Amino acid sequence: MPTEQRTARSVRRLPRRPDAFMVPRPVAGEPGRFVVDATWGTINPITLADGVRTVGELEVVAHLKRGLPIVDSRRPDFFAAATIPGARNVPHTETAARSCELDPEIDTVLFCNGPQCAATPRAIQELLDAGHPAERLLYYRGGMHDWMTLGLPSTPG
Repeated sequence: MPTEQRTARSVRRLPRRPDAFMVPRPVAGEPGRFVVDATWGTINPITLADGVRTVGELEVVAHLKRGLPIVDSRRPDFFAAATIPGARNVPHTETAARSCELDPEIDTVLFCNGPQCAATPRAIQELLDAGHPAERLLYYRGGMHDWMTLGLPSTPG
């Protein structure tokens, strides 16, 4: 296990709440305000694998403007509730079986619920194992957590 992952797992965090939620919840009647639950998941490293680029919101927006693919690797119920406009859903549990649906010659952004969500790291590993070139995979680590809390648009999937 890489040192960064061992260190991240040994950092003390708040205990998981029994009613933990993964996607920020808007505060009713207060546009731009969200309740965030910081008690779930495991913090992921910035770099998932050699050659896989980690991108931020501005790179995701530019990627979308170029008409390039973006993949929401979350479960279908999360996707149905809200996703980044233009994203398609390939749940991380189906990535290996559906890897042929993603063109290995085109840069593809993958995202999930945020820095502590394991879905995209798993999906990217599945794609690497299937032979997709690392330099064509882009990891939007902030995911829906950062996308929503930055006030960027979302749409039902």
